[in-house]
Amino acid sequence: MTGLGDPTATDHVRRATDLTGTLVLKHDRCFLLSDPYGDVRNDQRGLGLYLGDTRVLSRYELRVDGQRPVVLRTGGGASWRGTIQMTNPDLVRNPMEKGDAAAVLSRQSLGIVRERIIADAFEERIRIQNYTLHPEQCMLTLTLDADFADLFEVRGVQRAVRGERRPTEMGGDLVGFGYIGLDQRFRRTWIQTSEVGDARLVTVTEDPDGSGQGVLLSFSVSIPPGGEWSLGIRITAEVLDTPLPSRREQRPATGARPADDPEAAHRAWHSTSTNVTSPNVAADRAFHRSMADLRLLVDSGPLPGERYVAAGIPWYDTLFGRDSIITSLQMLPIRPGIARDTLTILARLQATTRDDWRDAEPGKILHELRTGELAAVGEIPHTPYYGSVDSTPLWLVLLGEYERWTGDMELVDRLWPNALAALDWIDQVADPSGFVAYRRRSDGGLLNQGWKDSADAIRWSDGRLATGAVALVEVQGYVFRARREMARLARRRGELDLAARLEAAAESLRLRFEERFWLEEAGTYSVALDGDGQAVDSVTSNAGHALWSGISSPSRAAQVAASLLGPDLFSGWGIRTLSSRMAGYNPISYHIGSVWPHDNAICAAGLWRYGHRDEAGRVAGALLEATQFFRDARLPELFCGFDRAASPYPVPYPVACSPQAWASGSIFQLLGAMLGLAPDAARHELQLVSPTLPRWLPEVRLENLVVGDAVVDLLVRRTDGSTGVEVLRRSGTLDVVVRV
Repeated sequence: MTGLGDPTATDHVRRATDLTGTLVLKHDRCFLLSDPYGDVRNDQRGLGLYLGDTRVLSRYELRVDGQRPVVLRTGGGASWRGTIQMTNPDLVRNPMEKGDAAAVLSRQSLGIVRERIIADAFEERIRIQNYTLHPEQCMLTLTLDADFADLFEVRGVQRAVRGERRPTEMGGDLVGFGYIGLDQRFRRTWIQTSEVGDARLVTVTEDPDGSGQGVLLSFSVSIPPGGEWSLGIRITAEVLDTPLPSRREQRPATGARPADDPEAAHRAWHSTSTNVTSPNVAADRAFHRSMADLRLLVDSGPLPGERYVAAGIPWYDTLFGRDSIITSLQMLPIRPGIARDTLTILARLQATTRDDWRDAEPGKILHELRTGELAAVGEIPHTPYYGSVDSTPLWLVLLGEYERWTGDMELVDRLWPNALAALDWIDQVADPSGFVAYRRRSDGGLLNQGWKDSADAIRWSDGRLATGAVALVEVQGYVFRARREMARLARRRGELDLAARLEAAAESLRLRFEERFWLEEAGTYSVALDGDGQAVDSVTSNAGHALWSGISSPSRAAQVAASLLGPDLFSGWGIRTLSSRMAGYNPISYHIGSVWPHDNAICAAGLWRYGHRDEAGRVAGALLEATQFFRDARLPELFCGFDRAASPYPVPYPVACSPQAWASGSIFQLLGAMLGLAPDAARHELQLVSPTLPRWLPEVRLENLVVGDAVVDLLVRRTDGSTGVEVLRRSGTLDVVVRV
């Protein structure tokens, strides 16, 4: 992900440092982050309605007679629609007559419901029901504002100068906020209300709390006994290239629901993906939740007709290299089309020239693309930014794995020039020993450029930070696997000399890797070599990625397995990023003691690859149990690394994205590893290599599993300690082979 250093808060935006208790609604590039009441206010959680990288609504607060309603239940969290059921607290109707019982509306006399949906706009229907025997009157108020902060401002980036806030526009049922950015683009937000029942808009007040911004709408509401009143709110936002729109553009469009209707899109997603079910209730919930979240994270763009899976909400609703690739790898058995989209978009944006400001070099695959004001005016280098050492070899791995599942040589041939450019970049940046390292060139970029990219992530066992050009353990494994995959594809294309060179380079790298990265005393691989070529001796989860890539020797893989499941790395809820025996270990940190689901899934897949199935089953079981303690059975981006013996529940990390793509996809990566899925679409074959279901997962059914042009339904069942596979349905030519 993106490390933002340690900036302090700006004057007009509080730095977001806490996502506790937030609710998410999302469709395409628009998402709402609100508190449990459904409100938006400027606090440490970065609440707001966002369009792309811009917060287009920074305040949206509901009050009844000046009081905040009481929340009874929220539903539909992190989806495109949701409901918040509420009621009233005790409401004093006339403060001058507090002793008069008639002047108080008792608690729980009103039912208050906020029904909301995101499609081409954010829409909410607020319903108030009167459960008393008398007519009731109340004053409903909405406080509104839009600060048009760039997402990086919300995260803490300071700006010397901002653009111009335009005067608030008001008229009838319409309020408009506007902002002309330093990029000369006009951003604006419209709030339109529609009342139903006996109510009237009595006041529209600018600057209601003396902050210099905002609007207060006040509605006088009268509800008969047993009756209901409702208010509709529609909020639209747009970004225009012209700073001053013409008069005919002054009112928002109110057209029909867009072609990508969220309900239809989610229904189509589920019907055209592999359906995974299990009698294990926790596993079944996790499978369904992950599928829903991955569809939720689908964004359109960057160009018309393109789509990708965004990295996570709220901070990473954009295209990433590493995140999008790993998610695509995880989802190959479920929806291989994700990989095709990811490969194509990233190839189009592959760097062709050197640009130190963006850490770009020819052949390199991007790290992150941003489209907000800060990117447009060059205050951040994300246009796109290329500060990722592993996106490029992982892109090559994905190309090879995608072909295994689909047999799509047409795409391989079309992207072959990009693949050769990526291979050339790997060769160019490798040091004299052949290891691929990174060094930041951009002042606005990342100090560390592997998946653990926070500034303090790569450290020695005594707490010192690694310096110089850093060669990460997992990156060497990715390069090894990338060369092996490209050698296989080169043979398919008839390029035998290239295939031989790549195979030789991969084997040479493997031998040097074993010599330089192994820590004999620790019984695992070093996290990295520093700029002096010294093995950084901290014990981390990164070594598990060497198992996933296949670069590890089998004998050492057994020692790595023991290390990963040792009490200092395995918390009981998952594998920590850093051993608790290391100086600087912090279970509440981002990368030096926390637990990341995707990291655990990669480690577990590596353990299965080398036959350590009991250890892999422990990791998978711990993650599955953890889903039961997170909202909606959703694995977040990461959680704290406290030991399970001292913490009977997994502890949330305060600013973790949720939903997050590779956390959601980790469930399917674990499943694919358990089943030993090994496709070869070119040969019309699907192997299940030593499929092993752990004790807690007695059965799994996969329907509409696609390999090449064939579709198959499988039932995998554990019986008397062994795992059997039954083919329930087969369409097209496909041999299903179980290999013990």
